[in-house]
Amino acid sequence: SYTTDTKSREENKKTIESLYSLSVDIKKIRRLKEWVLLQDVAYVKEIAGILQEMGADETAVANILEHCPEAILCTPEEINSQRALWQLVCQNEKQLIKLIEQFPESFFTTKYHQNQKANIMFFQELGLKNNIITRFLTSAPNIFYNPVEKNKNVIETLQRNYLNLGGSEANMKIWILKLLSQNPFILLNNSTTIKENLEFLQKNDFTDHEVLQLLSKLKGFIFQLNSTTMQKSMLFSKNVFNCSDQELKELVLKCPALLYYSVPVLEERLEGLLKEGISVAQIRETPMVLELTTQIVQYRIKKLSALGYDVKSGNLESLNGTKKDFEVTYGKIQSKKERPIFNPVAPIHIED
Repeated sequence: SYTTDTKSREENKKTIESLYSLSVDIKKIRRLKEWVLLQDVAYVKEIAGILQEMGADETAVANILEHCPEAILCTPEEINSQRALWQLVCQNEKQLIKLIEQFPESFFTTKYHQNQKANIMFFQELGLKNNIITRFLTSAPNIFYNPVEKNKNVIETLQRNYLNLGGSEANMKIWILKLLSQNPFILLNNSTTIKENLEFLQKNDFTDHEVLQLLSKLKGFIFQLNSTTMQKSMLFSKNVFNCSDQELKELVLKCPALLYYSVPVLEERLEGLLKEGISVAQIRETPMVLELTTQIVQYRIKKLSALGYDVKSGNLESLNGTKKDFEVTYGKIQSKKERPIFNPVAPIHIED
């Protein structure tokens, strides 16, 4: 709704003076979003006043307005409405101002206020905890811009499929909440996508129980797939590992990455592992290693090699998992290496 035609317009002197009095770096705004400074109407003092009322100090106010200068184009009424809305899920104003400092764009997007409100209510009814909803508001704000009916539709599709695949009514709520917490962006997808992808898996002889297992393991990737890429990826894995349909199914259940990564990605990761001297047989034994990028694999192999641990001769379990998992594994191997074989000062027990 704001003009971005900068050539014929002049900067609003009143806006510049007000920002200057708040110690805002105007050069930064000129460089990033000069169009804001050209608008005839801005609410610099009013927005700064509301932020200060919430507990923001001078530095915080300046930071917020530098990172999100379009905040000054919101009316005080709009900001007070957002403030009341976010307070529904924030513990207190101290937490709220901290979130605004970190994610100003999310807070100052007031255009979808009614949708945001309806979606917050819906998520609360669904059983999502407020701290998860605040995480969504800041890291996945787009899901609140949808009309609530669309989000309900996606959730209902997931619930229906979960039950159709043999999931129990008792576990459904926990399953949905876990899935949403792991990947809120599933709500940006079309509910027909999930239907098509589940049908593809069933046509490929995955039982209902196995499809349900995959649905949980894919953490929302199920929406980003399509039957063509899945077919190609499965065929690639079948040829590489030289396995039967049943064996391929077992590999996919062990490592859904074989389903959701495209052939070029799988090829690149496989090549990276082979270059490190790892065999196809080892990868087949621990396919989850293909979930890691080539750079991560190289870094982990290097760290383990420094401890004298040779991944080429053992299994690849030690390479697997998240950064935290790897650090635990690495720590165990390290302490094993450093531990003395016997304790020279321990008392010797001699039987009579």
